[in-house]
Amino acid sequence: MAMALSTQPQDQQQSPPPPSPLKVDLEGQTKQAPEQEVEVVNFSKRAQWLRAAVLGANDGLLSTASLMMGVGAVRKDPKTMVITGVAGLIGGACSMAIGELVSVYSQYDIEVAQIKREDRNGALGVEEIDARKEKLPSPWQAAGASALAFAVGALVPLLAAAFVKEYKVRLVVVIAAVSMALIGFGWLSAVLGKVPAAKSASRVLVGGWLAMGITFGLTKLIGSAGV
Repeated sequence: MAMALSTQPQDQQQSPPPPSPLKVDLEGQTKQAPEQEVEVVNFSKRAQWLRAAVLGANDGLLSTASLMMGVGAVRKDPKTMVITGVAGLIGGACSMAIGELVSVYSQYDIEVAQIKREDRNGALGVEEIDARKEKLPSPWQAAGASALAFAVGALVPLLAAAFVKEYKVRLVVVIAAVSMALIGFGWLSAVLGKVPAAKSASRVLVGGWLAMGITFGLTKLIGSAGV
């Protein structure tokens, strides 16, 4: 009986079963899983630059436009209006840069002091300390970005008023240009911050109209009173 079993042809012996399609598919998904990693963007890291850039541009736009509108309420010649805007651009850019430099330096010093407190007992390595310091915001970069953004925003009303001699037309052109820029800045900040664009743009636009209207009205009132 044993000899009969041993003399069976090899092609009649049972071959291993084919791999299951489900198993192959699962193995393929397992191998491809590391390649399908989803990149997660931390939008909080953009907060410092977004705040400096958007606030700088909005401040440059609104403060310069409101200053020009206020002067335009009592002086109708374009030269006075433009010179006032240029002075506002220079002074505002310097003010924004210094303010941002002081603010970010204070934050930087606090973060560095916290790192030193954590490393009193040598709990942190040199590489970890350097890595944490590299993640801290740069005061000079923030100051430069803020000043540049302010200047870009201030150029909008300046360019709008520089080539229009008619008084009423110049006021309308400045308001229209500033309104378009406000909508653009509001939309840009919403896109970068992943928030509703319509709400952000409308909020910035209404705030800009209020700033220009109040400045124009109060300056006109004071000028009419002969102060």
